[in-house]
Amino acid sequence: MPKCSVRVSKVFKTYKSGSIEVHALNDVSFELYEGDFAAIVGPSGSGKSTLMNLLGTIDKPSSGEVYINGAATSKMSGNELASFRNKELGFVFQAFNLIGGLDAEKNVELPLLLNSVSEAKRKEKATALLTQLGLGQRLKLRPNQLSGGEQQRVAVARALVNEPTMLLADEPTGNLDTKSGDEVIRLFREISSTGKVTIVMVTHNPDLTKYCDRVIHIKDGKLEKMLVSKKVVK
Repeated sequence: MPKCSVRVSKVFKTYKSGSIEVHALNDVSFELYEGDFAAIVGPSGSGKSTLMNLLGTIDKPSSGEVYINGAATSKMSGNELASFRNKELGFVFQAFNLIGGLDAEKNVELPLLLNSVSEAKRKEKATALLTQLGLGQRLKLRPNQLSGGEQQRVAVARALVNEPTMLLADEPTGNLDTKSGDEVIRLFREISSTGKVTIVMVTHNPDLTKYCDRVIHIKDGKLEKMLVSKKVVK
């Protein structure tokens, strides 16, 4: 039985602007399990990004709790959260966020460099990951020499290099053509199927949810429904 990797319990998030209160999330609760590939979907302004920020420990709930691998994240200090993110979470963004002056290998090595990992170990891990993701012949190319799909795979490798337990992807196919987008999502499917990494993706593209085990529908800050797929595209 897979263990629970994420538990969102009665979460409310309210933003204040002067005397005005905006209820971004309203009593949201759900669970995800180790190895799940989940999508968060909903209209613009529904609370998807707010929920992603809470899962990524970038923000804290106004009330309720977000548990990741059993840890109550709202109880952590700023330094504790930074360390927790570094060890447990990986992030993939729509805009890739690669450093233009570094080649693919050095971009992937960067999180390890920040953790004072030796040069030999950094190179070994980055090369292994990029090769696994089909970029073994592209190690020394800079981002502007790579296609959009290749850049996103470099970004995925960078997110995985610290061996996180959860990968958070914010519109990861937003800047990609359909073919490249499908390749990236199939890659996520493959990564999650190992059972070691839980993946949570925000997307506006309903076609991508066919790859997901769970689809979290958010509307007006509330959990409208969560669908559990029995027929996932492999």
